[in-house]
Amino acid sequence: MMDTLDSPVKDVWRVFRIMAEFTEGFEELASVGPAVSFFGSSRAKPQDKYYKLAEQTASKIAKAGFAVITGGGGGIMEAANKGAIEAGGKSIGLNIELPLEQVPNNYQNLSLHFNYFFCRKMMFLKYAHGFVVFPGGYGTMDEFFESLVLIQTLKQVFFPVVLVGSDYWDGLTKWMTEKMLKQHNYIAPEDLNVFTVVDDPHAAVKILVDFKEAQGRVGIKLPAGMRKT
Repeated sequence: MMDTLDSPVKDVWRVFRIMAEFTEGFEELASVGPAVSFFGSSRAKPQDKYYKLAEQTASKIAKAGFAVITGGGGGIMEAANKGAIEAGGKSIGLNIELPLEQVPNNYQNLSLHFNYFFCRKMMFLKYAHGFVVFPGGYGTMDEFFESLVLIQTLKQVFFPVVLVGSDYWDGLTKWMTEKMLKQHNYIAPEDLNVFTVVDDPHAAVKILVDFKEAQGRVGIKLPAGMRKT
């Protein structure tokens, strides 16, 4: 029946569907407490070192009292959900409908389903006290750089952005330093202070726990640029 509707009418119905996705997300996630969003490749296999590292990191983060939020799919997302749920924590999947991939993993004790990427991305941002970003492809880069833009432009109050795996991220961060900053001056020096590169799950957890405790002491979030790489 929807196919027979005129385009303006379809757009109105699309607005209602968007509103429904936002409403469900807000209702379901409002009470999860402090949470950390994980990002990384859906193509990572269980035998991959980053899969294992994501599982370990999520387990430690869950034990530290954070809910773990992922995109709900395979690879790094599955590893993070698995680590969280096996540690007895809240394991949340924000699943997206895609034509060729995205089968929800089996390690979620709260699953939400989205048709629109921007609705889903809002939930990652709104309810996260930090991002943990593992090696990944375009989608991972999209989430990473969006977080930097929001912090840089003060549209998002500062929160920790932790990149895991220096052997993967070093080339990108060096390019950002040499090309974006030094050669072209397209970013400011402090723009490189809003993320941290680590290799150890303990280091990732410490950054998030320290930030949460600092928030509790001062009652506000730290401004952009406070954390040094």
